[in-house]
Formats: sequence, C-alpha cells, structure tokens
Amino acid sequence: MKFVLKLGAIAFLTAVACQGLSPAASLAHPHHSPSIGNPQTRDTGRHFRELGIEGSILIENLAGDRLLHHNPQRNATAFPTASTFKIFNSLVALETGAIANDLAILTWDGIPRDLPTWNRDLNLREAFRISAVWFYQVLARRAGHAQMQQWIDATNYGNEAIGGPDKIDQFWLDGTLQITPQEQIDFLRQLYRGELPFSVRSQTLVKDIMIVEKTPTYTIHAKTGWYGFGNNAIQNIGWYVGYVETADQVYFFATNININRPEDGAARLELTRRHFHDLGVF
Repeated sequence: MKFVLKLGAIAFLTAVACQGLSPAASLAHPHHSPSIGNPQTRDTGRHFRELGIEGSILIENLAGDRLLHHNPQRNATAFPTASTFKIFNSLVALETGAIANDLAILTWDGIPRDLPTWNRDLNLREAFRISAVWFYQVLARRAGHAQMQQWIDATNYGNEAIGGPDKIDQFWLDGTLQITPQEQIDFLRQLYRGELPFSVRSQTLVKDIMIVEKTPTYTIHAKTGWYGFGNNAIQNIGWYVGYVETADQVYFFATNININRPEDGAARLELTRRHFHDLGVF
C-alpha cells in the first residue's frame, strides 16, 4: 500500500511542479457564488464526504472572523508542519543571509532525489514553487541550529520544537515540529500584515514567492505540505495553507487531511477550491 501511495504521490507532485502547471490552478472556478451566506447553516462536511476524505478546513477573514470551520477539534490539533514550513524557512534564510535573495542560486549536489524537477540548480523562488527538500535543508544548515531556534521562539511558531543540532535539516520532515491549522492561519495573518519579527524586505519577498495564482479578481498565496511522503510514516497528512486576496478582503485558509490514496494529494486543493466557491469568493 505504501509503495503504491508513494508512486502516486511522485506522479502527482511531479505534475504540479512542471512549468506552466500551478497546484493552485484547481482553485479557479468559472462561476461565482452569489454570497457568503450564514456559516452556521452550511454543511461544511459535504465536500469531504463526496471526496471520501477525512480532515478539516478553516477559513477566516482579516479581522479573524471564522467564515468556515469544519472539524473544530482537528483545527486545534497539532500536526507535523511538513513542507508548509518552507514559508518560515524562507524567512529565516533571507533574514540570516543564508541566501541573498529570491534569485540567488544554490548548486545541486548531484544526488538524485525522488522528483526529477529537484535534481538541478535552483533559486529560492523555484525551490519554493516545486518544494525542493534538499534546497531547504541547505538553507537550514546555513542558518544554523541556534539562529533557527531563536526565530522559532521569537515567532512562537507551532510547538517551537526543532530538536538538537543534529536535527537541523530534519525537524520539519520527521514530525518534531508541529503546528495546528489555527496556528497556521494566525501565522499567515501576521505575515500578511508584516507583523512577524522579520524585516519588511524578508516578509515582502516571501509573500511574493508564495503567489501560485494571480487573476484580475484574486491572488492566491499558498503552500502545500505532505508528511509521510517517501517515508515509512504510520499516518500520511496533507496540508494546503495560505491566503486569498480580493479587491476588498483577505481570506486565510488551512486545509488538513489524511492521505490514504494517491488521489488524495490532489484533494487538498480540490477541497479548498470547493469551499471558497461555496463562500462566493471565486
């Protein structure tokens, strides 16, 4: 089962990493719902049932009002950050000088990884888009354990656990660092407002590299995450977190699901798309 899941995961992640194919493309919808309506009367579990997915989703506006809240207990439960930590890792790398800017290139070490798109020289913008693990491991080692822990503590990020110095390039991959869906949104709201303890430059650059889709009516800043991909994890967890900017509002979201089948990877994005359509955002 894990072998089949891994092959399916590789196929999915390879597809979304290819040039010209954004993982957020499935968020776009040709129709616009008429209104947000009453969140108290909405069936928040309908799309999860239709897709055969167990998980949660939380969507809030800039003021912190909960517009959609499915599975409250799960939204308050901490899960491994997986690749959603690349948002934070990018901030630390820029702030500490581990990398100069979003276009500075790191040379590939020649070691083949699971995804062929990772096996080349990359800059920060490209590495974020295709979620290249080796690139961010290099950045974490360059920043160093002491500085990484200081930034984690200063930001109160998740459970603030990164292990010892020997874990500096593994702690977000092996489940040591964990965060709740609610904490993901709280962090993203601070990032959007420029309220994190990083420079304006670092926060502005990271918000820009997070853009996965931009249209005349909305812009999506987001990051996926998949805990258990390529490992022998007991449980596979999928994330999709970010925020949507429209002309008059900002919507923060955190989708968290169990991944049991190859097609469940794509369900993170599909679930998010469906719920934003229900809210009438796009």
